[in-house]
Amino acid sequence: MRAKPAPINTPEAQDTASRGFSIDAHRLPAPKAAPGLHLVATPIGNLGDITLRALQTLAGVDVIFCEDTRITRRLTERYAIASQLKQYHEHNAEAARPKILEALAAGGSVALVSDAGTPLISDPGFKLVREVCAAGHAVHALPGPSSVLAALSVAALPTDRFFFAGFLPAKSAARRARLAELARIDATLVMFESGNRMQATLTDLAEIMGEREAAVCRELTKLHEEVRRAPLAELARQADAPETRGEFVLVIAPPAADANVLASDALDDLLREQLAAHSVKDAVAHAVALSGRPRREVYARALELAKDLRGGDGEG
Repeated sequence: MRAKPAPINTPEAQDTASRGFSIDAHRLPAPKAAPGLHLVATPIGNLGDITLRALQTLAGVDVIFCEDTRITRRLTERYAIASQLKQYHEHNAEAARPKILEALAAGGSVALVSDAGTPLISDPGFKLVREVCAAGHAVHALPGPSSVLAALSVAALPTDRFFFAGFLPAKSAARRARLAELARIDATLVMFESGNRMQATLTDLAEIMGEREAAVCRELTKLHEEVRRAPLAELARQADAPETRGEFVLVIAPPAADANVLASDALDDLLREQLAAHSVKDAVAHAVALSGRPRREVYARALELAKDLRGGDGEG
């Protein structure tokens, strides 16, 4: 006797039917994703940059955790993905992590995405991954779009060694001190910056890093993509009336072989930052290591600055 086919309205059949995605009106099935946490890279602008594996995984997981459901919903609606969306961001992470771990302990499959690009790059996902690994659950990485790599590829600067610095401090003194530290790194630098601080940051970069070649990348992969390549001083001059809307990535060439001594203004910024948190001795040790200047010179300058900062004799 031949077995009867299962009714198409069973929960199992409905679940199978809902797991899928559409490309150009073609509906493709997606198997249930393997248990564990899936880190899925999503487009940084052009929604067509999503990978087939990412679509299949997003359609196959039990739930997608994202920074902003409104942004991720644009992607899931574009490809007709029905997976549930929930928020995971820096403000709710402490409360959300136990729930994600509970779902994984029950054999669930969870995807984590950022608003754009690869998760964990300048977003709060690393604590979740650390706890998931500690609990013994699987973590799967799905590589894909990244604004860091996209900017490096179009900047026309060396790519054999690069250092990702994330976002720079918003306050001028802290930003200049951070740039003084970065100036000593023998690698191409990549950093994020907001549009309303671009002019100030480029001015600081030109003063601290001199005539290095650089690229300002705005709205990568989007309709109004723009890449400006020039020495830092020229980019700073062009920034008097910049387009401040959009997402910016800065790429700066490594220092020249003979550019190993920090400028006086940059040394002062570095020392002020260090003296605000450390003794003169520790501040000098750190500044000597980063500046390339003689210890005697750095120590003398630190004593002068310490008097101004602390109103005393400068010893500490």
